[in-house]
Amino acid sequence: MALTYRKFNLDDDGTFTYFWPPGMFHQPTGLLKKEIENGNLSAHPPLIVSQKMALSEVQTSQRCIQMSGHRLGDKGGTIATILLEGLQARVSQSQLRSLAAPRSFATSTLPLRLASHAPEPLDEETLAILNAERVSEDVDVCIVGGGPAGLSAAIRIRQLAAAEGKDIRVLLVEKGSEIGSHILSGAVIEPKALNELIPDWKDKGAPLNQPALKDKMYFLTKSNAIPIPHPPQMNNKGNYIVSLSKFVRWLGEQAEDVGVEIYPSFAASEILYNEDGSVKGIATNDVGIGKDGRPRDNFERGMEIHAKVTLFAEGCHGSLTKKAIRKFDLRKDAQDQTYGLGLKEVWEIAPEKHEPGLVLHTLGWPMDMHTYGGSFMYHLENNQCAIGFVVALDYKNPTLSPYREFQRYKMHPFIRKYLEGGKIISYGARALNEGGVQSLPKLTFPGGALVGCAAGFVNVPKIKGTHTAMKSGMLAGEAAFKALTNEDAPSTGPIEISEYEKNLKSSWVWKELWEVRNVRPSWHTPLGLYGGIAYSGLDTLFLKGRVPWTFKHPGPDHASLSPLSNVKPIEYPKPDGIVSFELLENVSRTGTNHTEDQPVHLRLQRGQGEQLERNLAVFGGPEQKFCPAGVYEYVDDEKNPGEQRFQINAINCIHCKTCDIKDPSQNIDWTVPEGGGGPKYTNT
Repeated sequence: MALTYRKFNLDDDGTFTYFWPPGMFHQPTGLLKKEIENGNLSAHPPLIVSQKMALSEVQTSQRCIQMSGHRLGDKGGTIATILLEGLQARVSQSQLRSLAAPRSFATSTLPLRLASHAPEPLDEETLAILNAERVSEDVDVCIVGGGPAGLSAAIRIRQLAAAEGKDIRVLLVEKGSEIGSHILSGAVIEPKALNELIPDWKDKGAPLNQPALKDKMYFLTKSNAIPIPHPPQMNNKGNYIVSLSKFVRWLGEQAEDVGVEIYPSFAASEILYNEDGSVKGIATNDVGIGKDGRPRDNFERGMEIHAKVTLFAEGCHGSLTKKAIRKFDLRKDAQDQTYGLGLKEVWEIAPEKHEPGLVLHTLGWPMDMHTYGGSFMYHLENNQCAIGFVVALDYKNPTLSPYREFQRYKMHPFIRKYLEGGKIISYGARALNEGGVQSLPKLTFPGGALVGCAAGFVNVPKIKGTHTAMKSGMLAGEAAFKALTNEDAPSTGPIEISEYEKNLKSSWVWKELWEVRNVRPSWHTPLGLYGGIAYSGLDTLFLKGRVPWTFKHPGPDHASLSPLSNVKPIEYPKPDGIVSFELLENVSRTGTNHTEDQPVHLRLQRGQGEQLERNLAVFGGPEQKFCPAGVYEYVDDEKNPGEQRFQINAINCIHCKTCDIKDPSQNIDWTVPEGGGGPKYTNT
C-alpha cells in the first residue's frame, strides 16, 4: 500500500508537515529526505506543542504511524512528518489530535501552585514559570479514562445527539499512550451491553473472534486436579474469549467515528471545582518537570477542561475517583470496597495442546483455606492462551507474594502440561473490585458521576465486569444527554445526573449484582474456603440472593495484615525459566516506561518514617511482596550505615494501584505520572 503524506489537519485532507523544536527526532528515512530536497515539504512557523511522546513511543503506539525528522540548518528546527497508510489513517486521528491540542485552547489563570516536591526553595522566576497560565477548553461532557465504561458513555451520548440533531461536545482524556494500552483483563466478555450499544458490531469488525465453547472447573491440591461443577453464573455459552485491550482499541475507533474527541497521553491529575463546590472539570498534569521540581527545557503547563458533566471512568481505584469519593463522602452509606490483584500472561502454546474456546478455572492450591483466590486459563484463536491468577487483597500473611503465587501455580502438573513447549508473549497486572453491590458508593454528585470500575460493578462469581461497566457508562451517558438537552437545564454551570443512579438500580446490572452480593463475603467465615464454596453453591443454585440478609466485608484491605511475628513465612520455589519467571524478566514484557527525570508519581504523604517504623518493623516490608512490578524495596542506607531506607523504583510501575490499596500505613498515594507513561499493553 502506498504511503501518503497528510497535513496536520483533523479534516484528514492534504499534506502533513510540522515544525518541531530542534533535536527531538532522529534523521529521516530516505523517502522523507528526498521529499524535503525536492521541495515537496515545507516548514510551518514554529508552534509550541506537547512533547509528551518520544519518537520510539510514537512508532510503537500506533501501528500505522512512522515518524521521522530532518534538521533544517539555519532554521534551527526539525520537520517531522507522519506517514499514514491510506486506509489506516483514521486509526491515528486521536494521536494527531493529542499533539495538536494546544492550538485550539484558550488561556486561563491557574491558582498558585508551589512545587512541594522540590528539594530546595524555588526562586520567583521559576515559580512564575510553574504557575503560568494554563490553557482551557469548554465542553459539554468530559470523560476521564478510555476504557469500556468511558467509551460506552461517550458513544451513547453521541448516538443520541445524532438521532435528535443536537450538538453535544464530548471530550475524553486517557493517560495511556493510546486507547487500550493500559487495559488488562482475563477476559471472557458477555456481549449483552455491546449488543445494545452497537448491534452491528460483527459487521464493524469487533475483535470478538473466539466463542467460548467449553467450561471446566477444578479444585487443585498440591499435586492433583479434581473436577468440580461450576455455578450457573460461570456458564459461558454465547460469550467470547477476547483480548480486552484489543477490544477497547476497536471501541475507541467506534467512538471517533461518531464524533468523540479522544486525547491519549493526557493524564488527568486534578479535579476542578466551582465556587459552590460542584465539579467544574479536570486539569491534566504538567509535563517537563524534573525530579528536583524545576521545569526542564520541554516544560509545558497542563490544561483545564471545563464541562457541564464530568464522568470519571478511570477504572479500579482511580486517582481522581478516590478524591471525589472523599470530597463528596460517597461511601457514607456503603461498605468498604475490597479488591483483588489480577496477574496475567499471554502464551503461544503448542498446537496439539491448544483447545480453541476452552474456559478453565481453578480454586484451591496454592492458596490457603483463608485466602480468597483462583485462576483462569482461556484459549483464544491462533494457538494463544491467556492464563492468570487473582489473589484477594484482604489476605493476612504479609509474606504472601501474589506474583510468586501465580508463578508457583503454573508449576502445578495439571497447568504446566499446557505451557511446556510454548512461548510467553506478554505479562501484566491490575487491581480489580470485589466488593459487590454493598460496596458501591453513591454514583452521582454535583457536576459529575462515577462509571464502570471506578464505582465497582464487577460480578465476582461470574468473573466478569466488562458488560456491567459498559452498561453503567451507557446509562450515565443517557442521563447526561437528557440533562443537557432539558429545556429547563441551566445554560452554563454543572449538572447533577441523578437519574443515572435511579436508572441503574432498575437495570439488569443491579439485578445481576444483587443476586450474588453474599457470595464474596461468605468466604470470611471460620470455615474459609470450604464455607465459601458451600454457601456460594447454595446461593447461586437455589437462593439466588432472595434472602433478607446482606453479608458484610470485614474491613478495608490495608487493615487485614497480621504482624510478621504471628505468621509462618511462605517459601516459594525458584522460577525455572521455562514456565515460571523472575519478576523483573516479566516486567520487561509489559513494555512499561516512564520519563526518568520527573517527580516520583508514587508519593509518600508523610515521608518514609511509617514505612520503616511500621511497615518494615511490624510487617516485614510487605510492599516488596505485593507489588507485581518490583517498584518497592528496602535497601541499605548509604548515608546511615546499619540502617535501611525505602526505595521507590517508579519507572517499573505498571499502574495496577495495589500499593495505594494494600499499604498498611496508607502512606503511599498513587498519582498520575506524565501522560503516555506506564505499560504498553497490546494483547492483554
